[in-house]
Order: sequence, then C-alpha cells, then structure tokens
Amino acid sequence: MKYVTLIHALNLPCKLETTGDWHCSALQWKKPNILESDESIWKDYGIEKNKEIPKHKRTKYNVANHIRALLDLLYMGNFTVAQGMNKDFICNSKYDKEIFDKVIRMKDLPHWDKIDRFMTKEYLKKWVNCKKRALIYEGV
Repeated sequence: MKYVTLIHALNLPCKLETTGDWHCSALQWKKPNILESDESIWKDYGIEKNKEIPKHKRTKYNVANHIRALLDLLYMGNFTVAQGMNKDFICNSKYDKEIFDKVIRMKDLPHWDKIDRFMTKEYLKKWVNCKKRALIYEGV
C-alpha cells in the first residue's frame, strides 16, 4: 500500500498520543514523501487510512503515524530529520517498548551502528537496557 511518510507524516496529526512536528506550513505539499509498505520490514504497521493532507483536499491518503514515520527515517538513515524523536516528536514514554521492538528489527541493516548511536542519544539508558535484553533473548 502506498502511504505518506517521513517529514510529511510527522507533520500531520495521528491517532497516537504524540506531538509530532509543528512545521506543517513550511513544507511543500504538492509532492509529499510516499513509500510502498510492501517493501518495508514493517509492512502496514502504523499506517492510518483515508486521511486528508494539506493541498490535497479532494483525495484521501494512507499516512504513517508518528512512530512509523520516524522508523522510516531511521531505516533510510535520515537521522537529521529524526533528531528529537524522543523528547520532541513522541513525548510519551508509553510507546518506548513498541518503538524499541521495531527498531531492534533493523539490527541487520548495514547502518545499524548509526541507528544504535542515534537511539542511545535519544533514549540513553532505556535503549541500552532494551538492547541488552533483546540480544540476550536472541542468544547473541
């Protein structure tokens, strides 16, 4: 399924109790970032259906929620846009485990070391402890 994601999705409201970004009017909306969920390791996870986006009032779109948009950014290695994930965009520790479980699935990517460093900066000890539990669980 095609869906709006990355910075565009991060600047739209979603059903989660998260803040997202707040620069919606600064973005160009004529060609929002669109990806195909079938090509993702998360498939349709975190995609909300039939939503309006700016400059496209007559068409409904599938849109990544804030967690999914941030996961897509990490997957693509776009850490600059994702910076502030924990305290600026999510702002709710109730999603930590869900986020960590999804991020751990990227451990085999070539840029895992960069993802790991990013998550350590964003979540500090919470991430380090989660990673240890995940690696012990997997027998690594």
